[in-house]
Amino acid sequence: MSETTTDLPVVVIGAGPAGLAAAAHLEDRGLDFLLLEAGPHAGAATRDWAHVRLFSRWGEVVDPAAEKLLAPTGWIKPDTASYPTGGDWAELYLQPLADVLGDRVRFGARVTGVSRAGRDRIVDADRDTQPFVIHVEHTDGREERVFARAVIDASGTWSTPSPAGGSGLPALGEKAAADRIAYRVLDLKDPAVRARYAGKRTAVIGSGASAFTALAYLADLAKTDDGAGTKALWILRRGISGSTFGGGAADQLPARGALGLAAKAAVDAGYADAVTGFRTDAIESDADGRLVLVSEDGRRLDAVDEVIVLTGFRPDLSFLDELRLGLDERLQAPVELAPLIDPNQHSCGTVYPHGVNELSHPEKDVYLVGMKSYGRAPTFLAMTGYEQVRSIAAHLAGDQEAAERVELTLPETGVCGGAGLFDQPETTDPTDGGCCAAPATLTIGAPASSGGC
Repeated sequence: MSETTTDLPVVVIGAGPAGLAAAAHLEDRGLDFLLLEAGPHAGAATRDWAHVRLFSRWGEVVDPAAEKLLAPTGWIKPDTASYPTGGDWAELYLQPLADVLGDRVRFGARVTGVSRAGRDRIVDADRDTQPFVIHVEHTDGREERVFARAVIDASGTWSTPSPAGGSGLPALGEKAAADRIAYRVLDLKDPAVRARYAGKRTAVIGSGASAFTALAYLADLAKTDDGAGTKALWILRRGISGSTFGGGAADQLPARGALGLAAKAAVDAGYADAVTGFRTDAIESDADGRLVLVSEDGRRLDAVDEVIVLTGFRPDLSFLDELRLGLDERLQAPVELAPLIDPNQHSCGTVYPHGVNELSHPEKDVYLVGMKSYGRAPTFLAMTGYEQVRSIAAHLAGDQEAAERVELTLPETGVCGGAGLFDQPETTDPTDGGCCAAPATLTIGAPASSGGC
């Protein structure tokens, strides 16, 4: 590190759980930092699914360094055995943490580009000695250039949901039908949302926890007076097997197991019909203006009124395009991390804790953390993100021994999802691990991507 960069701050992108934890660990290490958040509040993405309950207990979604900062303020940690909603997480933990970090957290500041000062992606000469330059757009239209010694990108994946198309591209007609397609878990407590789906036929595309949540929500709506006639059409790209609905009563995460059972009950009771082996190729309009889903093999389904696409999330890498990132060609995760999180081989509880070594790139001192570090992999533990940023902060402080030391033991949780049912009764089994994926999405903690593991 040259003399010109050692006095610069570490720039953290995103004031979600991972970004705020990164700031807390940098503060604990006495390192200067600046946290840039595009939204108006801490946990802006988390607030988008405020109605959804996590599978993780409070004891598993509070970072130790953050708790250390909050304690002197009189902050009272919520009951560690209870399950927060996304709204709880944002209001009772993320916002107070942002407040204690003070004016080093800037809201309404969207990062539009990151590079090396005076060096585009091509230039080799003295590259590692140059500071990072971050371009920022503020909500008032003002533009700013910020310089940094290192960059920690914790911006998550919430803003880039995957499309309905089975090829990974939008289905033909998907953009044209955008006004009747949703890519998030429904909040049927919202009167406008409830009116949109009540009594309607809705296609739900996806096979993970978020899809389970949507099916259960729509089934509950169908049982009410104002929701009579509500029907779900569940679109699965693969067939139904013994693992389709998760672990059920045997699940080590009882809240997640109950969600899978609720989705199964919706199908068994006739509130949802399952269509298997259907990879959406086109979304067309019929003569009445309703939507018709067409598969790659030419199958056409009966018309629906609405479509909910819950097929996962993917990272937005556009503003990092001038950096030399080493990303796996499939998952878009760091190449050293990708084999550890391959959803064909691992669940969130079987991925061992990792840190700076697995998260490094050819571009020195830039790190993708939290849900963004997993690229397109569908599941993520909050505790994993906290361990990531602890290791990176130790490395940036010159404490390599601490950076490479594992300070977290993950539970064996099996296939991991993120979104629990709203107001789901709490469970008391203290032996299970906590999971919040996100999709959520989700920055970490968001509802799980519905791609499943």
